[in-house]
Amino acid sequence: MKKLFLFALLAIGLTSFAQEREGGPLKDKMEKLTPEQKTERHLKKLTSELNLNSKQQEQIKQLLAEQSAKREAFKAKREEYKNNDVKPSPEERAAFRNKVEEERKAMDEKMKNILTPEQFEKWNANKAEKKEKMKARMEERRK
Repeated sequence: MKKLFLFALLAIGLTSFAQEREGGPLKDKMEKLTPEQKTERHLKKLTSELNLNSKQQEQIKQLLAEQSAKREAFKAKREEYKNNDVKPSPEERAAFRNKVEEERKAMDEKMKNILTPEQFEKWNANKAEKKEKMKARMEERRK
């Protein structure tokens, strides 16, 4: 009887231990910030990295707020699709990709007008570095 009890206890303990996840998803670790807080944090980071003056800070703050509003609208649309269990058609996906590309180019152009050539070059370098880190993270997730 003791052996049966120990075996059951061991089996339950092992199965519950096997179900624990090491390092949960990134969403659980991320802070829950409002869009305004995210904009402020991004602006502070850009200010320290690029040594922005007050005029540039105001212009970039406005630009980041616009970008944040567009991002929230996209999230709402994506949630709508998710809640209705509907996947966007290939045409809708292509249209969205084109729209994102156009907005990215417009953002680059606006930043080029706001920043000095040295700041813009550094901003592009930082963007490329982030892109590489993201690629590496995605490759690791796929493994």
